[in-house]
Amino acid sequence: MSRRGFLAGSTSLLAAPAIAQSSSVNGEETVEVERDLSEVVRRNVSSFRSLNWEPYFSNLKGGACLVDTTSRALHFWSEDQSVYKLYPTSVPLTEDLTRLGRTSVVRKVEGPSWRPTPSMRKRNPEWPEFVGPGPDNPLGTHALYLSWTYYRIHGTHDTRKIGRRSSNGCIGLYNEHISELYALTKIGTQVLLI
Repeated sequence: MSRRGFLAGSTSLLAAPAIAQSSSVNGEETVEVERDLSEVVRRNVSSFRSLNWEPYFSNLKGGACLVDTTSRALHFWSEDQSVYKLYPTSVPLTEDLTRLGRTSVVRKVEGPSWRPTPSMRKRNPEWPEFVGPGPDNPLGTHALYLSWTYYRIHGTHDTRKIGRRSSNGCIGLYNEHISELYALTKIGTQVLLI
């Protein structure tokens, strides 16, 4: 193929509408669909900037996680301020599945198992009642259980979900990121979802 042919083919791909990587359950989308690339859309890349912890927390006792559901980013500060991390996340599919406010890490599990919540089972009766640790587990390789019932910060094996509205309430990270965050957090780490 000549350079001119390659360039002509490449530009026609750019003009085509974006194809979302999505899946559906009972005919309903389970991840958000990307818009037409020709539309001007504010992306969250500008939100991936360092933040100071003081506007969000009165102290860093036990460390702190700030989850910004708008920019789809998780910020972590260690108690001694020697570590600051910024991770891209997935966030809940809808506003009614999104819980905002203050909570904390109450349990940490490496190789978590998963059970859909009663409301998930009602919406998706074909889902399994239990999934053990492994590549089919929606919680990925590690999970930080929050003081709110059914809410977690966890990994995902489905990397298409990161940066999108795709969860039933939890905050998802790439498995390598949740593994790192898991090692940095402790029981009692403060968490704020905004």
